[in-house]
Amino acid sequence: MQEKISESLKYIKERITGDYKVGIILGTGLGGLVKEIQIEKSIEYSKIPNFPISTVEFHKGNLIFGYLSGVKVVTLQGRFHTYEGYSHHLVTYPVYVFNQLGVKYLIVSNVSGALNPNLRKADIMIITSHINLHFRTPLYGNDKLTGKGSKHFYSKELISLAESTALENKIPVKKGVYASVLGPNLETRAEYRALRKVKADVIGMSTIPEIIVAYRLGINSLGVSIITDEGFPDTLKPANIEEIVKVASIAEPKLTLLTTKVVEKLKSFI
Repeated sequence: MQEKISESLKYIKERITGDYKVGIILGTGLGGLVKEIQIEKSIEYSKIPNFPISTVEFHKGNLIFGYLSGVKVVTLQGRFHTYEGYSHHLVTYPVYVFNQLGVKYLIVSNVSGALNPNLRKADIMIITSHINLHFRTPLYGNDKLTGKGSKHFYSKELISLAESTALENKIPVKKGVYASVLGPNLETRAEYRALRKVKADVIGMSTIPEIIVAYRLGINSLGVSIITDEGFPDTLKPANIEEIVKVASIAEPKLTLLTTKVVEKLKSFI
């Protein structure tokens, strides 16, 4: 895979200059942050050799380079999922590219369904840990990676930074455990009950593969989730993508502000 990454990097580096210490992965309905970026270069995934292409509606499919809060950032505008037919190696391919571009801090956003009754639609939750229900790892057969691994999958330092930043800017946030399934089907009532019993606070279909690779590469990660639907078995209602995107758009300005302010504070880390 290193040969393919090198080909991707060659194409990218012919179009940008310098290193990028902060990487951002944007999930469904969370593209508004791009408006805050002073864009230097935007490259379509389809133009980059060996780069996967997002097939999910509402995912733009651009690798964006620029400045956010005065910090150089590289942003994945649209991510990849196993339910699109991609292997874990391809889902996490951009993280390997980020690492080679110099990324030391990674902010990953997603949307998820609430399992914890203390969470509601449009809430923002900082991820403290995860439960991998993909029952596989992106490192399988590919654990010849440089880097010693960061101390925690989700950086305690970045979690604390995000909490204090949210408080300063009067952005309500919760904290909790993120569980991820392969998808694309939603869960049954029995599955929602079982997941709550193992202390999962929210359920989604992404993020964990990228975090595992980032951890192995020594990248410090912050995961943030917008709650877009509620998986409460006794009051369960059908979910649809239009409603999920609508709810995400309600919380998006708060997450955009939080991310912008967190990146601003990362200046002192870099």
